[in-house]
Formats: sequence, C-alpha cells, structure tokens
Amino acid sequence: MFTNFAVATATGGLSSTLIMVVIMVAIFYFMLIRPENKRKKEAEEMRSSLKRGDWLTTIGGIYGRVVAINDRTVVIETSEDRVRMEFLKSAIANVGTLDQQAAAQQRPGRKNKAEEAAPVEEPAAEETVEDTAEE
Repeated sequence: MFTNFAVATATGGLSSTLIMVVIMVAIFYFMLIRPENKRKKEAEEMRSSLKRGDWLTTIGGIYGRVVAINDRTVVIETSEDRVRMEFLKSAIANVGTLDQQAAAQQRPGRKNKAEEAAPVEEPAAEETVEDTAEE
C-alpha cells in the first residue's frame, strides 16, 4: 500500500511540473517571442517598401531623403548641400517626415509629461524687445 501511494505522489508531482513548464513556455511565447517577431516583420516590410524621395531616420538619428536604393544599402541626402551617405537597410529606423514620425509615436488620448505640467506663459514679442531696451 505504501508503494502505491509513493508512485501516485511521484506521478502527480511530475505531471504538475510538466504542466507548469508548458504554461511558462506559452507565456514566454505570447509575451516576448511573438511580439518581437511581429516587430521584425513590420520593420522588414518597411525597409523593402522604400522608394526614391521617401524621408527616413536612421537608428543613429540621421534624417534625410532617399536618393538611391540597392539590394542591401540605401543612399540618402542629408542637407541642402547635397551631402550623400550610404547606409545598410538594417540601419533605417523610421520612414516618413519628422511630423509623421512624431504623430505616429504619440498615442491618442495621452499627453506628454511636458503637456501635463502647468503651462508657462511666454512674454509677447513686444514685451521682450522693451525689456532688452531698458537693460
């Protein structure tokens, strides 16, 4: 009778441990692995849909307009002086104008910390000129 109890206890402990491991793997998949794969897929689609004339920001913070596209690289112009730089496609962070990128990053209905702070009244332009003239 003692051996039957020991076997039943060992089997029950093993199955509950196995169930916990399966649950942990499922949690890791749905909370970490799946969202990361989704982000990678979206980034790859964004990089493959680049065309000449698009504005983009690199992961280093360089902003410019696409001039040429190769299989692995993108050439961008960064200023009015027609400075051109070549980057790997994997170095592209965002596509679109700076205004479009800022709008995409902000969530509707939420305010930035700066907006939550009390608004500070700025002096009018006329007041500033008068203040500097008096000093």
